[in-house]
Amino acid sequence: MINLKIFLHGLKSLIGARSPAIPLAACFIALGALLKDAGFNLQQSAASSFFTYALPGQLVMAESLLVGASLFNIFIAVWLVNFRLYPMTVSLFPLLKHKSQPKWKYYLSCHFLAVSSWLIAKDTYQKIEKKYRIDFWMGIGFGTWTTAIFTTLIGYSLADYLNKDLMIGFAIVNPVYFFCMMIGAMKNLKISIAVIAGTVMGPAIYLISTEWAILFAGLISGTIAYFFRGKNGSK
Repeated sequence: MINLKIFLHGLKSLIGARSPAIPLAACFIALGALLKDAGFNLQQSAASSFFTYALPGQLVMAESLLVGASLFNIFIAVWLVNFRLYPMTVSLFPLLKHKSQPKWKYYLSCHFLAVSSWLIAKDTYQKIEKKYRIDFWMGIGFGTWTTAIFTTLIGYSLADYLNKDLMIGFAIVNPVYFFCMMIGAMKNLKISIAVIAGTVMGPAIYLISTEWAILFAGLISGTIAYFFRGKNGSK
């Protein structure tokens, strides 16, 4: 069973100055409005956040459906976009694992994985007894997941009152939050190298290739930071 006290402790992490709830809500309000403008109904919009819960993947899905792509092609496209979550899964779940906890908790809570919930978990997991870390994570994940679903519905309902500029503004709140959180995580040199190098390389590579700028900037800066770690033996 889930330890309710620890679960609620994780849920309460969405309250405060570092909470991802507000930027997450802003992005999914924009998504809900966009889905309505694209012709999706309320149930389809809610199901998008309920089952997919990954903003880039949801946008790819919506665009693919609009252009008449097959379900198989949509599946492959969304899978490729959401593959970015795999490294986060690999880095987080070993920290949450405990032999006394049933496996269904880990399988179920994988659905809650997002950059916002991952950042909180990585920042606070050491404060939680290892046996109950998965319950803490489920509280964080459930809170961010339900926030996404409900704000998608809110955005869908408010679509007629949101102009294009406002929707764009809402959409970039979450990336700005991620960037600020990553700056806050610059507690050692290797993370600082990855963040600073990615920040510099992103715009530079964008001038050469708009489609591949983020991928190559992240790959190059992360690789530099990784080898620096290996060379210096830092953890």
